[in-house]
Amino acid sequence: MSEHDPYGTMHATTIITVRKGDQVVMAGDGQVSLGQTVMKANARKVRRIGTNKDGGNEVIAGFAGATADAFTLLERLEAKLEQYPGQLMRASVELAKDWRTDRYLRRLEAMMLVADPTITLALTGNGDVLEPEHGTMAIGSGGNYAYAAARALMDTDKSAEEIARRAMEIAGDICVYTNGNIIVESMESTAS
Repeated sequence: MSEHDPYGTMHATTIITVRKGDQVVMAGDGQVSLGQTVMKANARKVRRIGTNKDGGNEVIAGFAGATADAFTLLERLEAKLEQYPGQLMRASVELAKDWRTDRYLRRLEAMMLVADPTITLALTGNGDVLEPEHGTMAIGSGGNYAYAAARALMDTDKSAEEIARRAMEIAGDICVYTNGNIIVESMESTAS
């Protein structure tokens, strides 16, 4: 804790996405920590957003970072998806432009993973819109642990969901800011 941050730093989470075969999965834990205290154990940091022509949700989004900041970004992404329906890449690039250039948005401290049936992306406040090279990507305090575990499991016969769940378990065993309350969202993938 510092004089500028008297309550300690809010530590985020672990979010992972795995795209394998005909499935894309996103998983996240539920822990929200303030300093050395677990403030909440069952937060929902992975959710479906956007609406397709059939009325279903077309995008899975997961966030790490300050919760209010992440919800602001989720709302902005939903607005971009309404503006560019069915175009997750375009909506993400437009959000990244706004995030980087808008004085208010630049101060937001969060990262997002987003996926639709065809593409998975990581969005950052630096203007990054990144697509995974190996079918998996992870963010948050335990992201590197989950990513390494998922990469190691990608060549096995495990499904995308099994890989994501196991990677989250491993991250939860290593990262003190990640717990075992795992939320999983999945959809059929058209990209392999």
